[in-house]
Amino acid sequence: MTDKDRLVAAARAAREHAVARFSGFKVGAALLTPDGSIISGCNIENATYGLTVCAERVAMFKALSEGHREFVAVAVVADTGEPTPPCGACRQILWEFGGDLEVFLANLTEHKGTHRLKDLLPLPFDARLL
Repeated sequence: MTDKDRLVAAARAAREHAVARFSGFKVGAALLTPDGSIISGCNIENATYGLTVCAERVAMFKALSEGHREFVAVAVVADTGEPTPPCGACRQILWEFGGDLEVFLANLTEHKGTHRLKDLLPLPFDARLL
């Protein structure tokens, strides 16, 4: 099984733990570290929606809180026909803590696309601008 396959499988599994009782839109994400570790997360909704945290940010914050500091790829899985890329807030967090990650987008049954984060967030705001 390739790293991409392991990562997408982890994101699919994480999606099952999503707390999406308002929208019903469950998302899973998984990050790959250089040593092959995989850290996953799912979206967690709140009634106000504004306090909802996306799967990608849950995965990144979980990884950081466990001491991981380097990442090579992220997978995002949703039950959609078209690819579901990270939202703007997630792209920013992924860029700041992961850099130009490889981004795998998939649904419940197939891989839907591979991108570089720099292509999804072409003009990021980061420490170089401070």
